[in-house]
Amino acid sequence: MDHILKLQHSLDALFGNGVSKYLPKDVEITFSRKTGRIRTVSHKGKLLCTLRIDGGLAISPYFAQILMTSKSFRDNCIEITKDAAPFVMEGRSVFCKHVVWCGKKVRISADTPVLFKNKVIAVGKAVLSSEMIPDFNRGAAIKVRDSLKSRKEEKKS
Repeated sequence: MDHILKLQHSLDALFGNGVSKYLPKDVEITFSRKTGRIRTVSHKGKLLCTLRIDGGLAISPYFAQILMTSKSFRDNCIEITKDAAPFVMEGRSVFCKHVVWCGKKVRISADTPVLFKNKVIAVGKAVLSSEMIPDFNRGAAIKVRDSLKSRKEEKKS
């Protein structure tokens, strides 16, 4: 199977039909030397995503921002308050009480982009589903894995 096609099918399966058409055309793919599988996908030197061993995708905030042009992708996101945004940008978890809006496709342990003013500021793993997040006022909703500030620090070193 063509590697780009495999990546497109994974995007459509995880984030909704039609999301894969927003994948940039000129992507660089890195393969594992041992298994020959796709490891990372980059575009113009910036990391887009990493393929997980279980078939999932670990997307970067940069790639999530590209995919935001798709209307169906927004259903996989959550939006947070102004008070929580600086902490989430630093890589802190998102708590339920700071969630303003939650997409209907947010599922437990799914990759979930965190939005503030329609910009992706972080990507993390959902602890709760879209039905549960609005009902809770305590506890973590998203465990942030990658944020904007962690990317900037990486570039400086």
